[in-house]
Amino acid sequence: MGNPSAIEVRGLRKSFGDKQAVAGIDLQIAAGSLAGLVGPNGAGKTTSLSMMTGLLRPDDGQILINGLDVWADPPAAKAIIGVVPAEARLFERLSGEELLEYSGRLRGLPAREARDRSAQLLGVLDLTADARRLVADYSTGMRKKVALGCALIHNPSVLFLDEPLEGVDPVSADVIRRLLTRYVGSGSTVLFSSHVMELVEQVCDHVSIIDKGKIVATGTTDEVRGGKTLQRAFIDLVGSRATGEEGLSWLGSSSS
Repeated sequence: MGNPSAIEVRGLRKSFGDKQAVAGIDLQIAAGSLAGLVGPNGAGKTTSLSMMTGLLRPDDGQILINGLDVWADPPAAKAIIGVVPAEARLFERLSGEELLEYSGRLRGLPAREARDRSAQLLGVLDLTADARRLVADYSTGMRKKVALGCALIHNPSVLFLDEPLEGVDPVSADVIRRLLTRYVGSGSTVLFSSHVMELVEQVCDHVSIIDKGKIVATGTTDEVRGGKTLQRAFIDLVGSRATGEEGLSWLGSSSS
């Protein structure tokens, strides 16, 4: 018997004026999965994740996290999830260790436990040497790592990440990948959006492809790939967006 669903999405919809951003998606992610949500720009990834995490109210549909309805009981659902948005807004005048401790206290941890967990996360995230530097002085990779630490400090059972490795250097990316693999190995669940097909193919056991607000493929990574690379399967499903190349006959020719 398979694992129960950690994330269950039913008929999720969201429009902005005349623009339908999410057009009735259904999604099931089993507990203990490291799942990827991929799609072209404007496909509805961030809008979908925002609704799943209680940041944006859907027009219709239901989201269940470990059986808890995100919009029927937001406090209960949000207590068991961690979220790292694509552009996390951090308290930049705090140091890294202060930010992590503060996040732990906000989540109800006693001061000593928040401090202990902060130190442990800083170590795993390779930030101990920079723990007392202001977040304002952190690089993109360091900011992504400390934001991930803030999302994990209360030990959520489900973690949502929007483009977790965008703009991140290879060393920091490897740290994040290893931490996510360790986290999922304990039975927790990750759903992240990404444009990087190679990353999704390497680390994800489940992948869903979204295009024009609809899920066009979902299943295990091997099922969605269908014997091809994930990049090739993705392009075959959503189609090439390039048009009008014939109008660039001048491109690449040297002028005399």
